[in-house]
Parts: sequence; C-alpha cells; structure tokens
Amino acid sequence: MGRRPLAVSGTLATSHLTEFRGHVGGRTPAAPPLPAEEPEVRWDGAAGNLAYGLGLLGLGPALAGAAGADFEPYRRHLKSHGVDTGAVRISATLPTARFTGTRGRCRSRITGFHPGAAAESRHVDLGSVLARTGRLALMAVTADEPAAMLRHTADCRRLGVPFAAAPGRQLALLDGAEARRLVDGARWLFTDERESALLRELTGWTAEELLRRVGCWVTTRGRDGARLRLGRRGGVPGSGVPASPLSGCRVPGSAVDVPAVPVPGVVDPAGAGDAFRAGFLAGAAWGVGPERAAQLGCAVAAAALDYAGTQEYRLYREPLLIRVREAYGTAAAAQLLPFLGALT
Repeated sequence: MGRRPLAVSGTLATSHLTEFRGHVGGRTPAAPPLPAEEPEVRWDGAAGNLAYGLGLLGLGPALAGAAGADFEPYRRHLKSHGVDTGAVRISATLPTARFTGTRGRCRSRITGFHPGAAAESRHVDLGSVLARTGRLALMAVTADEPAAMLRHTADCRRLGVPFAAAPGRQLALLDGAEARRLVDGARWLFTDERESALLRELTGWTAEELLRRVGCWVTTRGRDGARLRLGRRGGVPGSGVPASPLSGCRVPGSAVDVPAVPVPGVVDPAGAGDAFRAGFLAGAAWGVGPERAAQLGCAVAAAALDYAGTQEYRLYREPLLIRVREAYGTAAAAQLLPFLGALT
C-alpha cells in the first residue's frame, strides 16, 4: 500500500454507562428508585474505535463519518491520537450518536442506541475525502447506517479505491441484494462467526461463492483467534492483493488459523474486535502479509482487553512485541519491530 493514507467510515458515538446497585429488570412502577452512580461517558463507535487504533499505530487515518455539534471533545481526543477528523460531517441539528447502558447486579442489563447524527452519514462523500487526502491506499467501511455503507463501497468501486468491508451488527439491517452489493469486490472482508453465517444466509452465496468476490475473508473467533481464507480476487491483476497472500495457501478457499494471544484476566471485551481490525489493517498497510497482520491484530486486541472501554487502551512497543514473541515466535516480532516506531 506504500505511503498512501487510509480512511475509515462508520459510526461515531459516545457510550453512557450507568451502574445500579440492584436488579435492573422485574421491578414494578411503584417500586422506589434504585440508587445509581453517575453515568460514565466513553468515546465509541465502529469508525472511531478503528481510527483510534490505527492512529496509535502511526497510520494517521482520515475519518469519514457524521457527528453533532457536541463532537468537539471527541474530535480533540482522536486528533491527539493521530486521527485526521477534517472530513467528519457535523450535523446542524442532531447530536452525536449515543449508546446507553444500564447494568445492575447479576449481569442484568438494559441497552439502547440513539442514532442522532449517524442518520446523516449517507451524505458523507468519498470524493471530498479524496480531495482532502489524495489517493487512498484503502477505505475501511465499518458499521454505519446501511445507506451510508452501500454508498461508500459503491463509490470505492467507481473511483477505484480498494476497500475493506466490516459491516458488523449492521449486517442484520440489510436485505440480500444490499448485502451482496456491500461486500462484492472487497479487498478484505471482516466478520465474526455469527456474521459469517448471516452473510451467507442473506446473500444466498456459499462460502466458496463469497470467496470468489473478495481478496481475503477474515473471520474473528474470539478466544480462538482468527481464520483467514484466500479469495479468488487475491492475486487478480488490479485487485491490489498480492498473489498467494497467505503462507501455505495457493488455492482460493485455503484457510490459515491464527491463534489468539492469551489474556489471563479480561477487563472488558468491548473493544477487542475493532482493535484486532486496527492491528490487521496496519500490518496490511506495512506489507507484512495477512498472516502476520492477523498476529499483530491479535496482539493489539489483547492489549485492548486489559482496559475498560473501546478507546482507553494504550500500545507500548516492548509489551506489544513481547505478546507477539511469546504467541508467534521471534521471527514475527522481528518482522514487526521496524514498523512500530510510533510506539514508545
């Protein structure tokens, strides 16, 4: 990918999390109010989380999404971690999207999502992003309003910009035709195991038929790591994906399993998936190959698991290299070392 910039589109949100000292559910209207702590506010959203991780790794991603006039503190946070927020659309009337969560004893929980300015993300224009950044190495299209995701992948195909498709839970909001349009031609396709099954159901395509339409399909598997499957677009001239990008895999459909980095005491799993994708796309941008990129992704995800929240984790060169070395060997750590200059 050279030195060309990356861009990330998707949801920008804040999370407002409240702890109750009691059970959330099963209460009558006449019951006295439960004592609650002040809500804890955290930065969140698929695009913000991915851009944050890429920024920590020194990639300087351009962020393309929609937010409200209340975005300024979030913008300063992202900018301080190396993210270009100049292409974010600011709504004149709607606030930044908000996740809400209320948690009581015994893991009882009530959650909600208020889309706010995310409803305007369909108006974010890739052409304006290119005018700001120049030619992009990759556009990562993450979970967003369906119309926005479909517009961005269509614009990438029209403008010849390689893209990664990572629809996340928003995949459930698409119909079959939309799901096919979203992923067709992706250089990288990211799903977890549940989304993989849903994607096959929605598109009506088998795994083999999906792999004919993408460069590489990356399936995250939680504590089992990630599975990489080579698609037929891997090695196709003009696809931007080198031939045989997976070591030992020379036939489309071949798979490589990358084990997770062990984490003995998980603090919060919420940010692990986006952290993995940040590490993976950073490694891909550096040209280390998908298998090594997935190993870096697993190491970054492990770092995120040590923190509460999705944009609170930090990356330090030596601890990150130790995780890579212990999980994947000295050769893996040695190959990644020259690219980790942005870390202290």
